[in-house]
Amino acid sequence: MKILIIGDVVGHRSVEYLASRLRRVRESLGASFVIANGENAAEIHGIRPSDADELFAAGVDLITLGNHAFSKKEIGVYLSDRQDILRPANYPPLCPGAGYSILNIEGYRILTVNVLGTALMESLACPFDTVDKILSREAGEYDFAIADIHAETTSEKMAFGHYFDGRISIVFGTHTHVPTADERILPRGSAYITDVGMTGPVNSVIGTDVATVIEKFRTKMPARFTVADGEIRANALIVELDTATKKATSVKRVNF
Repeated sequence: MKILIIGDVVGHRSVEYLASRLRRVRESLGASFVIANGENAAEIHGIRPSDADELFAAGVDLITLGNHAFSKKEIGVYLSDRQDILRPANYPPLCPGAGYSILNIEGYRILTVNVLGTALMESLACPFDTVDKILSREAGEYDFAIADIHAETTSEKMAFGHYFDGRISIVFGTHTHVPTADERILPRGSAYITDVGMTGPVNSVIGTDVATVIEKFRTKMPARFTVADGEIRANALIVELDTATKKATSVKRVNF
């Protein structure tokens, strides 16, 4: 079974970019299941129900989010009604939506969990403990487990990957929008990458207009960020899983 994972989608033009290309890419790679982080699918921060609907129509099976999950207030009701879009599981339980789901893909039960890192980010429940509890609660109810850790520091993501090596089939990092060159299979068989990257403008600062970001750094004055113009590229990861052993057999970065 092949799983395609798409880096943080930045802005509506990137949603449209996936709509024009993803199904062909999915078919050419033979992907059975497609996950995309969509927390910036609206302009800069957040995701609207319409953005999510377009991503699903483009060929995404499941959307994960992050620290901007609730930046658009209208997303709350939408999250409460679906199992194919996840907010971080370590948010307080009173928050709308689910932090994990189990979907049936080609006869296999795939548990996907989304958590937010806490190093240099908001103080939430421990992502390690949160996922431990989910795996324990759902033991016997899934065939594969996949985790998106949306986190700032490489060290927290790496520690998370090693901690769940052999228990989660794929651990991938999001949030920093820059793809890392450390995709690999960990010692106990889990596929891992520190950050998948982004789907967004190539000539930008993590998707944002370059001049505005430079001015912000130089002056320290408030600035209104906008998504950059120009060519868009998608950073992604394709992972092949052995359906018998539940371990990864290959992991590769792809751009399209």
